[in-house]
Amino acid sequence: MTSTDPLLKSALQHLRELRKTLLRLHKALLDSERVEYEQLHGRIKSSNEFFQLVIGDEWFSWLRPISQFIVQIDEFLASKEPVTLNEANQLLEQARVLIQPCSEGTRLEKQYYRAIQRDPDIAFMSAEVTKILAK
Repeated sequence: MTSTDPLLKSALQHLRELRKTLLRLHKALLDSERVEYEQLHGRIKSSNEFFQLVIGDEWFSWLRPISQFIVQIDEFLASKEPVTLNEANQLLEQARVLIQPCSEGTRLEKQYYRAIQRDPDIAFMSAEVTKILAK
């Protein structure tokens, strides 16, 4: 995927930066949710058990759209087919819609809002995502 279009290059750079920041945020959200889960349900004994909970337990289901979106960015950035500025901008807009904390929104928005309230590191990373998406 090579392009001489400076707008497309800029959008792709924003997507790479967004992906990197979303990965850090996603890990922080997983870690934070793990702590909350263990306080109610007891210690998670292994990484495998945690992985099984993340992919199958309702507790962690609100994080799955973020996981899927990161994969979508990965697939787009790795595409062997030419990509367009419009496609890149659509992904950035999708991120703006997906990554919105709100106390009265969807389950993802509410859980994300709560995570930001309880964890300053998540709040900081959320601000980084917002900054990237504002560019």
